[in-house]
Amino acid sequence: MASLNKVMLIGKLGKDPEIRYAASGTAFANFSIATDDRRKGANGEWIDTTEWHNIVIAGKLAEIAGKHLAKGAQIYVEGKLQTRKWQDKDGRDRYSTEVFAEKMVMLGGKRAEVAPDG
Repeated sequence: MASLNKVMLIGKLGKDPEIRYAASGTAFANFSIATDDRRKGANGEWIDTTEWHNIVIAGKLAEIAGKHLAKGAQIYVEGKLQTRKWQDKDGRDRYSTEVFAEKMVMLGGKRAEVAPDG
């Protein structure tokens, strides 16, 4: 049976990207984006909800994100969901699910599409 792990989001950055480098020299950018949803409730009033998504980008794309993205910027990201396991300060196992972005498009104003290969 085939499977598919694909995520496509358009949202606004909740904070400036945080850039860090692995021992290998590979850049990683971490940031969150917000997506909004609006629906009518049972009483006919509009209900607005916001969902926050943690985004991770690696390599040249991470460096571009760090240079050109800032809080409030609207972007399109495309990638896959990844869950990683880590331990908190008390040694308890914790899990974080993130979108590992393989492509991004900066929206609003001058548009630029960026993929890892340039």
